[in-house]
Amino acid sequence: MSVFHDEIEIEDFEYDEEEEIYYYPCPCGDRFQITKEELASGEEIATCPSCSLIVKVIYDLDSANHRTIFFIESVSTRPLVKQNKQTQDDDFKMPLYSNYS
Repeated sequence: MSVFHDEIEIEDFEYDEEEEIYYYPCPCGDRFQITKEELASGEEIATCPSCSLIVKVIYDLDSANHRTIFFIESVSTRPLVKQNKQTQDDDFKMPLYSNYS
């Protein structure tokens, strides 16, 4: 059984989109980290690469914030599809291209 330094909600972590890693400050001066892939596979322990401290990451795979992360990835990989129609309203214009089919 692990002894956690703390329990931190995923919303309190900083997300790096390029590396796809969540970071949270560690008391040692470095940062706890956990990847998006680890979270998707059910991992809940963020580690610090500079010390032995670990934190438990509190998240819900069904929560809106966590689903958004995975939704953004799936939408960004869809090919662009040309829209068939544009709205006539001058205040609101539909985009010519969209990730939604």
